[in-house]
This record gives sequence, C-alpha cells and structure tokens, in this order.
Amino acid sequence: MTRSLSKGPYVYEKLFTKMEKLGAKKETVIKTWARDSQIAPEMIGYTFGVHNGREFIEVKVSEDMVGHRLGEFSPTRKFAKHGGKMQKELEQKQKEAEITAAKGAKEAAGAAKK
Repeated sequence: MTRSLSKGPYVYEKLFTKMEKLGAKKETVIKTWARDSQIAPEMIGYTFGVHNGREFIEVKVSEDMVGHRLGEFSPTRKFAKHGGKMQKELEQKQKEAEITAAKGAKEAAGAAKK
C-alpha cells in the first residue's frame, strides 16, 4: 500500500539539516540509518552512507533516484552464487582453458619474432 497523497512523501528531516550544515561540500558522506526515507530532488548530488545492518554503503544520489527509498540502493544480503560443487568444477575447467589459450598465444607470438 502506498502512502497517502495528503501526507506527502516521507523524508527524514534530520537529513535536510545535515545537508544544510554541509552546504556546497557535496563530496562528504552523510551517514544515516534512515533507509525508509524517500529521496527528494534537493538531495541530488549528495553522497549518503546508508547503513545496511553491518556497514555504511555509499550512495551517490542522481536524478533517476528521486522518489525511491535510500534503502533500495543499500542491499542487506550478500549474494554468494549458485551452483556449488558442479559450478566450481566448470569454472576451474574454464580457467584452465583460458590459461592454455594464453600460453599458446604467447608461444605463437614468440615463434613469429624468430
């Protein structure tokens, strides 16, 4: 369910005060735990350190982000990868093939010089 239009967008007020204190220094990171705060047009160009539960992930706000939440750009879960044992074997074979191809190309280049 979306937020009521009569209430307007939710933007954490303390973020605006922090932005006013910085002024034109848009390079510094503004740390925040307010993942639920919406991105307002006034935030464009600023960099926010959004907490993901363990660390602060830097989010540089652009025009495309206006209307979204800060938490959308700071993932809370780390994706390892799918596959397990079979995937490891396939990646190992691919890596070995790349190494042999690189060695072959190097030898060919050395033979062409002679």
